[in-house]
Amino acid sequence: MINAFTDPRWLTPISVLAVQFVLFLRWLYRRMRNEEIMRVFVQDIALNHLPHIYELLQRLCREQGIDGGNSPIVRWLDVGNPQ
Repeated sequence: MINAFTDPRWLTPISVLAVQFVLFLRWLYRRMRNEEIMRVFVQDIALNHLPHIYELLQRLCREQGIDGGNSPIVRWLDVGNPQ
C-alpha cells in the first residue's frame, strides 16, 4: 500500500496548505509589527510634538490678539503597560 503522504494526489493539496499557512503567518507578523509601529508613532506625537504645537498656536493667538484660551493638558495613558 502506498503511503498517503507520498501519493502525488495528496502532495498538491498539502503543499498548497503549507504555502497558505506560511503566508498567513507572514501577514499576522506584519500586522502585529504595523500595530506596534503605529502605537509608538502616536505616542511620540502625543508626548513630543503636541505640546510644541499648542505652544506655537498660543503664540500665534497672542500675536493676532485672539483669546486662545488654555491649551489642553496632554497625557499619555499606556493601557498595554499599566503601572
